[in-house]
Amino acid sequence: MIRKIKNIFIEGAISPKTIAESIGHHQHKTKIGAHNIFLGQVRADQINGKTISAIDYSAQKEIANQLCHEIREAAFSKHDLSCMHIYHSLGTVKAGEICFFVFVSSSHRPPVFESLSEIVNDIKEKLPIFGKELFEDKSHQWKVNQ
Repeated sequence: MIRKIKNIFIEGAISPKTIAESIGHHQHKTKIGAHNIFLGQVRADQINGKTISAIDYSAQKEIANQLCHEIREAAFSKHDLSCMHIYHSLGTVKAGEICFFVFVSSSHRPPVFESLSEIVNDIKEKLPIFGKELFEDKSHQWKVNQ
C-alpha cells in the first residue's frame, strides 16, 4: 500500500485535546489490540545559569515531510503496524508543553514496542527540524538534540 505524504507539523504546542482525539479515533478499529505513544515535552533546562522558558521550532517542511514519509514507510515494511500518527510543533512551545507526538498501533504488543523508539530516533536524527532555545532573560541559542 502506497501512502500519501502527510504534513506532520502543527503550529504551536500539541494540545492534550489533539492527543486524546487521535487516540479516540481508534476505538472503532477492532482489529487493533495495542498502542504505544511517545510524547516529547519542552524542558525548563538550566544552561550556564539561565533557564529555558520555551523553544521556537522551525523546519525545512517539504524535506522533513518527505523524510518522515520514508521513515513511516520503512516502519510499516519492517513492523506489523496498523496505524501511525506523527506530529511535531512549529513556532514557540513553552516549557512543560508537548512538542512531539508519535502514536503507533498494531494488532499485538511486540510491533508497537519494537517500532516506537526506532521511529522517534530516526525522526530526531534525520529530519531538518531546528529549535531555538529561548531563555527567561530573553536571550537565545540553537538547541542541540540529545
